[in-house]
Amino acid sequence: MITLNSAVVHGQALYRVSHQFRGGYLLFGDEIRYTCHSFVFCPKPELEFLMFKTIREDIRSVFKRDPAARNTFEVLTTYPGLHAIWFHRLSHRLWKLRLYWLGRFISTLARWFTGVEIHPGAKIGRRFFIDHGMGVVIGETAEIGDDVTLYHGVTLGGTSWNGGKRHPTLGNGVVIGAGAKVLGPLTIGEHARIGSNAVVVKDVPANTTVTGIPARVASSSTDKEKARKREEIAKEYGFDAYAISADNPDPVATAMGRMLDHVHVLDQKVSDLCRAVNTLGGDVCDKIPEVELDDVDFIDASHQAERQRASAKSPTTKKRATKAKTVTKVTPKEEKDD
Repeated sequence: MITLNSAVVHGQALYRVSHQFRGGYLLFGDEIRYTCHSFVFCPKPELEFLMFKTIREDIRSVFKRDPAARNTFEVLTTYPGLHAIWFHRLSHRLWKLRLYWLGRFISTLARWFTGVEIHPGAKIGRRFFIDHGMGVVIGETAEIGDDVTLYHGVTLGGTSWNGGKRHPTLGNGVVIGAGAKVLGPLTIGEHARIGSNAVVVKDVPANTTVTGIPARVASSSTDKEKARKREEIAKEYGFDAYAISADNPDPVATAMGRMLDHVHVLDQKVSDLCRAVNTLGGDVCDKIPEVELDDVDFIDASHQAERQRASAKSPTTKKRATKAKTVTKVTPKEEKDD
């Protein structure tokens, strides 16, 4: 049982510890007071301003990225991802002050309350948003830029038991889908997007989208430009893979696109050869005639050829052919002489 004398002794011990941090406050010195601008109230006006400014930024970021958010009170009280970020800001300040156990203890409390585990050593920028939150794990040496969005089940983990940098670095504006795993000391470029359940084990360039296991680049600004040019060429040949985008490619459409690229290159080479032959005085490279779909004779001929091929492959036709071959020959009877 704690007696009055023991409480006084513990209070004196805390006071001595506080003076070691040259603050003289009741709880661990003036440096700890500077941590409260991210989570609790502060006695200094400038720190109170920083605290409320940070909280307002966090709330605004929620409204920008989650259409389900209805009002400020709801966001403050029912968003575990937001609570986890505020817990982390306090634990991170304690970690920087070398109060390692206290920082880990607060991060453990945050995991109990929110389902989000963020190591107090992780460095996180402004307007960081964790949607849904449950199952998110962020390692000690992870570094996250500004305006980053994570969904539930995301892991920023390591691939080694060695010390030093072993967790990923995320640039500004990165979005990571639900269940994705980013493993190792790799770098995710600014405004990159990682698809749901992807496993990223290599660096991701800026302004790209990666998906799959292992994650591969699905689209980038150069890929989109190439896709636009390919679409123009495809329309010239009458091929249009509708409902297929660069962010969600279809294997068949991709193969057809590559074939069209190859055909386009061959056409250019043929044109170059024709110009060279015509320069030498030849006249063998006239324009290749194009078959119009309005050509009724061509359509009828093609349909007739298809019917012939289908009838040749049908089993009834084969049976008739074999039956005709196996007809027995009747020999005429010899006439007897009288």
